[in-house]
Amino acid sequence: MPKQTNDQGSAGLAGRRSQAARNDAAILDAAREVFLADPKAPVSAVAERAGVGMSALYRRYPGKETLLCTLCHDGLRRWIEEAEAVEAEPDAGKALVVFLERIVDADVHSLTVHLAGTFTPTEEMGRDARRAAELMGRLVERAHAAGRLRRDVVADDIGLVLEGCAAVRMPDPERTRELRRRFLSMVLGGLTGPDAAALPGPAPEPGELNWRWRQSG
Repeated sequence: MPKQTNDQGSAGLAGRRSQAARNDAAILDAAREVFLADPKAPVSAVAERAGVGMSALYRRYPGKETLLCTLCHDGLRRWIEEAEAVEAEPDAGKALVVFLERIVDADVHSLTVHLAGTFTPTEEMGRDARRAAELMGRLVERAHAAGRLRRDVVADDIGLVLEGCAAVRMPDPERTRELRRRFLSMVLGGLTGPDAAALPGPAPEPGELNWRWRQSG
């Protein structure tokens, strides 16, 4: 009989953990939808969309800034994950294109653009931002060395491309994906075309676009 009690206790603990994980996933999914539509929306709108009580939300995220920080950090980690995944691709041009397509499909930059300045980045986010910049620099250097990317394109120009893709948004998610891929394909033609005219204006300065991940003060 004692063994049965322990088993029941373990099952109950596992059930609570499973429910907590489901709540967390629901909260993050809801927060993404709510804050992409309106970064100033209250956390109560997130709880309502997620179908959880405010107490469940606050147990995991003590405030709105924590929730916003988590969302953006998740996007930054996804960037790093995808950049690391294509490092083994021997074709430098293909590696860059596949990376960009995956980041666009994952909608990573929508969060960055919409939520920038709404929270204070953590030290860990700063470290991950530097790691992301390092990986992006290597992708661009490889593409340059292989003659697959115009020489006047710098790593930070890629951020501008992704922000442009993130601006494409339709009511239908699948149509959004299709149009973003179309836009990306057109832009890539300009990035890789050997006979393209020189790019106007100065290139972004190193780190100029990373202001979102800097700690205030």
